[in-house]
Parts: sequence; C-alpha cells; structure tokens
Amino acid sequence: MSATKQWSITVDIDEQEDTTLANVSLRTPTGHEVSGVGHAQRNPLDPSVPEIGDELAVSRALRNLAERLLHTTEKDIAGATGEPAHLHR
Repeated sequence: MSATKQWSITVDIDEQEDTTLANVSLRTPTGHEVSGVGHAQRNPLDPSVPEIGDELAVSRALRNLAERLLHTTEKDIAGATGEPAHLHR
C-alpha cells in the first residue's frame, strides 16, 4: 500500500527587543497536535540582525518539537505492543 500524506507545521515568532521566542505546532490529518518552543537571546554587544534570532529560535523550537514527537511515538509503540519502547535519537 502506498500513500502520500501531508502534515502541516505552523511557526509563530515573537520578537521583543533582544529576545526571540518561536512556537511551532504540528497537526496531523487525524487531528493529533504536537508543539515545540524555542528561545534566542541576542548578546547586547552583537549587531541587531533579527533574521538570525528568528533562525535560532525556530531551529530550537523544531528540535524541541522533534523530541516531543519521538516521545509521543514511543508511547504509541508501547501502547500497541505492550512493551516499553526506546527510539534512537
């Protein structure tokens, strides 16, 4: 059986002075939602380049989302098999 699926990720970025906060959320077609958060803080001695703060905060949020999704997968495997599951990171 082959299938093509599409999952959507929403990225919200909030910038306040030298701090950037990113929230990402993934929603599957079945309605399951997983989210992640990332934070970036600019060193006051560095030049202000908002794109860099966005990139760093979003990358950290995506990494956080990936860890949460792996944890969800482990729980789902354990629920399906009745055995503990530990996925490689």
